[in-house]
Amino acid sequence: MTGTVTLVGAGCGDFDLITLRGREALSGCDTVIYDSLIDMRLLEFCPDAEKICVGKRAGRHSAAQEEINALLVEKALSGRNVVRLKGGDPFVFGRGGEEILTLSERGIPFSIVPGVTSCVAVPELAGIPVTHRRSARSFHVITGHTADSCTPESLEKYAGIGGTLVFLMGLNSLDGIAHGLISGGMSGDTPAAVISQGATIRQRTVRAPLSEIAEKAGAAELPSPAVIVVGETAGFDFSPTYAPPLAGVSIAVISSPETGRKLAKALCRLGAYAFRAGGMDIRELHTEAIDKALSRLGEYTHIALTSPNGARIFLKKLRAKRIDLRSLTSAFAVVGKGTAAVLEQNGIFPELIPEEYNTAALGRLLCDRLGEADRLLIMRSADGSRELTPALDSAGITYDDVRIYEPESPGGAPVDSDLAVFTSAGAVRSFFGSGGSLGYGTAPVAIGKITAGELEKHGFTGCIIPEESSTDGIINTILGAVKCRDSDV
Repeated sequence: MTGTVTLVGAGCGDFDLITLRGREALSGCDTVIYDSLIDMRLLEFCPDAEKICVGKRAGRHSAAQEEINALLVEKALSGRNVVRLKGGDPFVFGRGGEEILTLSERGIPFSIVPGVTSCVAVPELAGIPVTHRRSARSFHVITGHTADSCTPESLEKYAGIGGTLVFLMGLNSLDGIAHGLISGGMSGDTPAAVISQGATIRQRTVRAPLSEIAEKAGAAELPSPAVIVVGETAGFDFSPTYAPPLAGVSIAVISSPETGRKLAKALCRLGAYAFRAGGMDIRELHTEAIDKALSRLGEYTHIALTSPNGARIFLKKLRAKRIDLRSLTSAFAVVGKGTAAVLEQNGIFPELIPEEYNTAALGRLLCDRLGEADRLLIMRSADGSRELTPALDSAGITYDDVRIYEPESPGGAPVDSDLAVFTSAGAVRSFFGSGGSLGYGTAPVAIGKITAGELEKHGFTGCIIPEESSTDGIINTILGAVKCRDSDV
């Protein structure tokens, strides 16, 4: 059966400029074929999809486009639901039309999801309106280079067209664009602006008269991609006067997938550029010990869960065994608020939570509350802390320590951000053990003392540690640290 292809505009810059329809298409696709300039966080919306990068480079456009067309056809004819994820909007210099012609020729069903285009959004986020009453009643979008020349043709015509001129992909041609417009009769005093890496945390804007804009942009060493705006509206500066508390802060989250996505999402809502950077994946275990423990749940007076991942997998196993939550008679003990929240979402309210959210404190609490008549079931990671069971042994508590999942390393990579958050000691081991590294200016944040201790083994001392070992504690600590930094500037 032939599959389908959906051309999705990823929007420009940050991942959250994609449309709801675009996100929905990503979440339901089997294969995503994406450009190199998209925000990689968009791929979090399709975690199980096959991911293929087809980033194009100057000088290879025709050959690369033919390869992309062939790939779209191949994947669709194999029955896959394909998303072609393109920066900005598919039809604004995105060559989406060429891809659709190929799909049409092969009889492959397709649909289109528009995207937020940089020709409007990037100037807007830099405080430049592309139209403004009495200043510009039209705007014109022009490619900054052509297949045959580095400089657009007919610049003298654009010079006299009026309104606002917006050039995309024209940074390397900026000097020629400025000279061409002036030669065509446009005043050298016309306001102009270059916005580099627009709609991202790295956005920079240079403003100057048209006659000076190339020199000023060159001196600023602005990198691509960039949007060039020429016209009276480029003289306005309607830059936002409010910024969220973590605006401009980049934060790598090294964690398991579920916790990492939750934390990154919360940090992004506060304005940070937050992203998952490896850490560890989770593999659920299936063993006789697990089956035996679940078949004898009624014999345990207490069940201890030491992480949100453990709580999620425990609940998943109950569903798989069709065990009714209402039949559970055990009291639950959890390591902290995050683990408790997973249970509470399913109607289970833990009775025991230590004041300090770590395994050692949980062990002390269990030793305090359990007696000889009690029997404890611990369900946790195969890489769980060794601090729990020695305390239970010393107190003579009867327990079964059952491993229900194990961490897997997805591979580490260099991280060069303002902060790097580690949510467990296992995430530290996985990250550095698989080749991960932190840049010189990256400050590590550890969820607790055990995680900080693991970071020390890799040469990182003086980590930022929240008072409360939870994702909320991490967020509050980062907010406080950024506020102190800003007040010192």
